[in-house]
Amino acid sequence: MRVGLTGGIASGKSTVSAILAELGAVVIDADKLAREVVEKGTPGLDQVVAAFGPEILTADGDMDRARVGALVFNDEAKRRTLEGIVHPLVFERYAELEASAPEDGIVVHDIPLLAESGRAEGFDAVIVVEAPAAVQVERMLRDRGWTREDAESRIAAQATPDQRRAIATYLIDNTGTPEDLRHRVTEVFEELTRG
Repeated sequence: MRVGLTGGIASGKSTVSAILAELGAVVIDADKLAREVVEKGTPGLDQVVAAFGPEILTADGDMDRARVGALVFNDEAKRRTLEGIVHPLVFERYAELEASAPEDGIVVHDIPLLAESGRAEGFDAVIVVEAPAAVQVERMLRDRGWTREDAESRIAAQATPDQRRAIATYLIDNTGTPEDLRHRVTEVFEELTRG
């Protein structure tokens, strides 16, 4: 069973992903794969350097993620160029990882921008993790050291809660305790295994 997992920034999606993995799901993390395919020495990084120039590299030859993020965040053409390099490489890795999963397993694709990508229909089920915007902002200020302005602009750049709910098979509200969250994730996982 192929399951999409998504949620707004600082909604708790990573925590839900970790709980699902503990419960036995095979979790494929889009962000992690997106970092792997542009690591030093990869063809992906060579393509990014060819598109954006050697100034996007750190002194050690790694991709300077902050610099690339600043380049593409408010420039749609540059963002599409980067996505055109990274996305096909990520999908290739997805296919490899999915093929290695057990026949009757639950494969969870952790995709932050699933609602934005229009690919939700490709999954047997979609889990959406949500928290109110005020909670998301507070988490980004506390856990990531961001400014309120940065946090709010990141939320504004993502799908709205209604857009994410529209693709949800299961909705996980992450405003309670860690125990509440674990209980709800376990409920959803058990429903998926009965699926």
